[in-house]
Amino acid sequence: MVGKGAKGMLNGAVPSEATKRDQNLKRGNWGNQIEFVLTSVGYAVGLGNVWRFPYLCYRNGGGAFMFPYFIMLIFCGIPLFFMELSFGQFASQGCLGVWRISPMFKGVGYGMMVVSTYIGIYYNVVICIAFYYFFSSMTHVLPWAYCGNPWNTPDCAGVLDASNLTNGSRPAALPGNLSHLLNHSLQRTSPSEEYWRLYVLKLSDDIGNFGEVRLPLLGCLGVSWVVVFLCLIRGVKSSGKVVYFTATFPYVVLTILFIRGVTLEGAFTGIMYYLTPQWDKILEAKVWGDAASQIFYSLGCAWGGLITMASYNKFHNNCYRDSIIISITNCATSVYAGFVIFSILGFMANHLGVDVSRVADHGPGLAFVAYPEALTLLPISPLWSLLFFFMLILLGLGTQFCLLETLVTAIVDEVGNEWILQKKTYVTLGVAVAGFLLGIPLTSQAGIYWLLLMDNYAASFSLVVISCIMCVSIMYIYGHRNYFQDIQMMLGFPPPLFFQICWRFVSPAIIFRLKNATKPSRDWGPALLEHRTGRYAPTIPPSPEDGLEVQPLHPDKAQIPMVGSNGSSRLQDSRI
Repeated sequence: MVGKGAKGMLNGAVPSEATKRDQNLKRGNWGNQIEFVLTSVGYAVGLGNVWRFPYLCYRNGGGAFMFPYFIMLIFCGIPLFFMELSFGQFASQGCLGVWRISPMFKGVGYGMMVVSTYIGIYYNVVICIAFYYFFSSMTHVLPWAYCGNPWNTPDCAGVLDASNLTNGSRPAALPGNLSHLLNHSLQRTSPSEEYWRLYVLKLSDDIGNFGEVRLPLLGCLGVSWVVVFLCLIRGVKSSGKVVYFTATFPYVVLTILFIRGVTLEGAFTGIMYYLTPQWDKILEAKVWGDAASQIFYSLGCAWGGLITMASYNKFHNNCYRDSIIISITNCATSVYAGFVIFSILGFMANHLGVDVSRVADHGPGLAFVAYPEALTLLPISPLWSLLFFFMLILLGLGTQFCLLETLVTAIVDEVGNEWILQKKTYVTLGVAVAGFLLGIPLTSQAGIYWLLLMDNYAASFSLVVISCIMCVSIMYIYGHRNYFQDIQMMLGFPPPLFFQICWRFVSPAIIFRLKNATKPSRDWGPALLEHRTGRYAPTIPPSPEDGLEVQPLHPDKAQIPMVGSNGSSRLQDSRI
């Protein structure tokens, strides 16, 4: 009995689980619990941790941003993470099948599938661009290090070119006239930016002008989808083995880049720029909104992936412990990546003699323009470039595995017969081919416009709506007592009191408060004052600041209509 109990505990289960064999022979389970934890870490830790969080942190008050970020993590992120893991593990179903708990809310599962589909389409395009840069780094001199290439314009002014102009030296600050020429001229473009815009993308002038499909990117997109398919060819049985490498090696690369970064001149300036708190910003609603959106985006809540990955757990697995480990690991990685990014950007700013804000960027601009340009200043720059883009590829693949598996599992569970279970590999192939075909427009000359559009709106406010409905439906439609008893039957203990309070009150309140950010502004209603009757009747005389067009009832006494001058800013604030 002691041996069996120890074996069960090593398998990551609560004491009542004593065997390691698959409990769900129909769907299968993870080979061991480490595979689930690594897969979930790889899913949560993605490109957003490297190119989104550091930028949000310095833009929203540096170290002060950590306060709302960790408040959102504790009261919203971890509770929702635990809810989704326990939800999927209890039912052993994907994001569609779990809604047998309340069939009326099955649309929430379809919403999760739509979010995962959108993200999966453009996410693999980002991975394919990282593949392209990875292959381009296999050279003695990085192609974006100097101007003078066929794609460069007369406005190109590179850092290394400037160093060559000063007898090959690399001063900490360039001469005044040269620094002004390189960094304060409105027409100055870096070779890395021109390589990105004019060579890799051949960027068109408008989102509607697709131009031609960039064949090198199309080839890399095919490579990335083939890699994803091969890693998922046997579902979680094959992907669970791959994550031993894809989920751990990025930390090795981050550590190497961190050690190299902090030893560079100017690195401390960049790190202080990243961490120095600006406490006045902590009272701004936008800062709290960015903290909440980053938690949702980074942890992967409401994407459907957490439910899917947990559905392959053994029934008695301790998902409470896993949720805390994975959530904290994810957020710690975001903070750690900020040190890696800003140490290098601080070095670059010091080299150019400019403020760090002049070289800081986010999204593709950070990953494919600012950071690659900074890497050209390092000795053996192709090696550092290879490591950086290999890390991006692995971070992207870890998330992409779960996005594809989410869609495949949802389809297979929904059909549910023996035939589709035996043909799951073909379903995976079909979804991968469909994803490749849908990603082709994003490899055109206007593709980056559409990619940024999807990145900004595919997984933003929709996640808040989905999470809000999920919380309400489980806690108040299915019943919190029923759900707490389900968890006790599964884990051997009820959810801690803190999580019970968060699920029932705190998390829905925070989410609902974010949802209320889109309620109509007080100047909403008919434009003319004479039409504003009933519930639109003003309780106080309107002022020009209300943004209303005031038209007198008597035409003979007409005056010039008064329109609030701050109407546009009010609308913008209401959207935020």
